[in-house]
Amino acid sequence: MATKYIFVTGGVASSLGKGIIAASLARLLKARGYSVTNQKLDPYINIDPGTLNPYEHGECYVTEDGAETDLDLGHYERFTGVPTSQANNVTTGRIYKNVIEKERRGDFLGKTVQVIPHITNEIKDRITALGNTGNYEFVITEIGGTVGDIESYPFVEAVRQLKWALGNNCIVIHLTYIPYLAAAGELKTKPTQHSVKALQQQGVQPDIIVCRTEKPLTRSVREKIGLFCNITGDCVIEDGDVSSIYEVPIKMRDEKLDVQVLNKLNVPLKNEIDLTKWEAFLYRLHNPEKEVNIALVGKYVELPDAYKSISEAFIHAGAELRCKVKVRYVNSEQLNEENITERLQGITGILVAPGFGTRGIEGKIMAVRYARENKIPFFGICLGMQCAVVEFARNVLGYADAHSVEIAPSTTHPVINMMEEQKNISNMGGTMRLGAYPCRLEKGSKAYEIYGTEMISERHRHRYEFNNQYIDEFRKAGMIPTGFNPETGLVEIVEIPEHPYFVASQFHPEYKSTVMHPHPLFIAFVKAAMNFRANQ
Repeated sequence: MATKYIFVTGGVASSLGKGIIAASLARLLKARGYSVTNQKLDPYINIDPGTLNPYEHGECYVTEDGAETDLDLGHYERFTGVPTSQANNVTTGRIYKNVIEKERRGDFLGKTVQVIPHITNEIKDRITALGNTGNYEFVITEIGGTVGDIESYPFVEAVRQLKWALGNNCIVIHLTYIPYLAAAGELKTKPTQHSVKALQQQGVQPDIIVCRTEKPLTRSVREKIGLFCNITGDCVIEDGDVSSIYEVPIKMRDEKLDVQVLNKLNVPLKNEIDLTKWEAFLYRLHNPEKEVNIALVGKYVELPDAYKSISEAFIHAGAELRCKVKVRYVNSEQLNEENITERLQGITGILVAPGFGTRGIEGKIMAVRYARENKIPFFGICLGMQCAVVEFARNVLGYADAHSVEIAPSTTHPVINMMEEQKNISNMGGTMRLGAYPCRLEKGSKAYEIYGTEMISERHRHRYEFNNQYIDEFRKAGMIPTGFNPETGLVEIVEIPEHPYFVASQFHPEYKSTVMHPHPLFIAFVKAAMNFRANQ
């Protein structure tokens, strides 16, 4: 079967959930036995989100091959279990950079380089290459932003050209908003009509319209949308509000989104759809038997999307254990000796989050000490591990000025040092230690017990590392490095065996947690929090 291409566009308003619809459709097609991958086209001119402030863009998600990407790729992986790569996230910045580099090399033989055909050809090449190289039966490509945004015009134009060239092998799904006016007591379709007209003005006719709505769509509303938007009422799909994003695939199955997609693409219904395991996950999620309160200590807590993969990993682990994980976001910048007991009252586990820079660092270190001294289950990730090392060096080893050279370059005890290969790097974008690296676990360690194997692979995003000159001192004092990169000796995991549960990792385990395969470190941490609460 020739690869089929599905495009998901949005209109009326942003943040309607194009990524969730794209991921849900991929889940449904995969549940029918098809091979599927998701792709995100982002209109911003940054090469990638790696240098963007989380307040601007939310979490920066990292793939196995070390690409810094949009957080929607995290949704794709969590829903489908299919790893993504650099090819799955394309930005305007990357497109223009590649075209300009080709022009500088003379690839265009002196021709005038223009948006059409050169930019649109580059976009089309990025879309079709994913289908050709990955041997996928379906490529679902989400276009960021909303129709009418000036930044997204080249992407929509590329879709128009592909739709013409690929014929029955290509369809467009348009996500819109149907507002409910309480004063009138009715749903209003006009915003959707205008949104579709804006798409039609760019030469693209949607094949299916998915409608975000707070009220159920009546048959007459569906028919009205279909009449004004040139589709049948059966191709108007209701996307109502749900308590969890993981319910969306079930709603889309009930609305027969996958059936309409396959019909439009002239693809037979390969198998009966099987969402048994997904529904079992939802049952466990909605019927917890226990509850824990986890403090997530970080500096971006006003925007939970900055820690999206962590919060989702807690959902996966909690469902696995039939435990509701209530996450309390604690601003590390506001923590001090006077209020820390109050801010962490009732907490059964403390996670110190990843991040960069000086802001809020002392609050994170203080939270580590609170967890260590009060025997509260602790989990540190990336900078969270580094804070754990600094706290131990200060308060157990007695090195009062111990720090990371990122924060205090002149410290006399640089227990966290810059990685050797990072010292001569000046460019910020895409230059950190990124992607999956192997780690060997010490037999008999807590990490080895959790993973059940000696060799693991986890994803990274950092420039600084544990300073191995201090390993012996830490071992003797009770903080044990138990995970090492087998090639460089870089410390990947530290533990305190005398503590009920104190584990910290240099890598980011949250990136690999999915609905079907919750991450073992998150499961172990939630278990420890459950035990702590039971023993209080």
